[in-house]
Amino acid sequence: MQRYIVRRLLQAALILIFLSIAVFVLLRLGPGDPALLQQGLNATPARIAAVHRELGLDKPLPVQYLDWVGQMLRGNLGVSVLTQTSVTSEFRARFPVSFELMLFTIFWTIVLGIPFGVISAMRRNSGIDYGVRLFAIIGLAFPGFWIATLVLLIPAQQWGYAPPLDKTISIFHDPTGNLQQFVPASLVLAFASIAGIMRLMRSTLLEVLRADYVRTARAKGLRERQIIIAHALKNSIIPVITVLGLTAAGLLGGAVIIEEIFALHGLGAYIYAAILQKDFNVVQSLAMFTGAVVVLLNLMVDLSYAWLDPRIRYS
Repeated sequence: MQRYIVRRLLQAALILIFLSIAVFVLLRLGPGDPALLQQGLNATPARIAAVHRELGLDKPLPVQYLDWVGQMLRGNLGVSVLTQTSVTSEFRARFPVSFELMLFTIFWTIVLGIPFGVISAMRRNSGIDYGVRLFAIIGLAFPGFWIATLVLLIPAQQWGYAPPLDKTISIFHDPTGNLQQFVPASLVLAFASIAGIMRLMRSTLLEVLRADYVRTARAKGLRERQIIIAHALKNSIIPVITVLGLTAAGLLGGAVIIEEIFALHGLGAYIYAAILQKDFNVVQSLAMFTGAVVVLLNLMVDLSYAWLDPRIRYS
């Protein structure tokens, strides 16, 4: 196990190095000049050149890359090109918003997706099964931004209610206001994930229930609930854990549309605006952070396999 972890950590380091190079190069190959965006179209060439010197963009690309990596390893994420604010301070202010949204979304996905997937498999071809499958199809077919718009418009028009918008409410200072702000957004964001987990849980559990050891357990006279919980669930949930890990990694920086619709000042909206404005320091730093989270979650998911299925061994 220790050898496997060390090997995976070395692989993770290589992946992050390649990611840093790719992000660095692709940002500079794309159209647009951050100095021009900062100064405006009427800026003189002399002023643009001065901004390039201030930002270090006049240096050779290898020197720029090494300077950025060195600063990042020391915990200095730099300053936003356009707003001249510290990327570290913005990250600290926005990360709790995206993290809480991610936690709520994963919570709804697990609490609603897995149990209903299990019930659908246990009640195959029943009314409940058809209802779960219909919900899953709807959840995967309807776009999240459309559902989010309805969630905001219908209560506002019918009952005059809207969740708190354009401000961040701490769960420690105002738990009720915080839940009013994050529960609707997280449910909308989790809608497609719940549908996908339902379908995956149902299909994998049905496959496991056809296995020989399950038939043997039934022949021994074990109750169906005991067979599901003690024998079938652990093996069938492994693909679900994989999908949940990938979902969590994507949610941390990828909930751009939902954060914009619900006016949540998180990392998704921050990095989206930075990409449009060619804000190098913001995009590079958040891309590396998201990449590190993806690599770490994948490692945790892989290590969980051995706990869920004792037959799995790492070498």
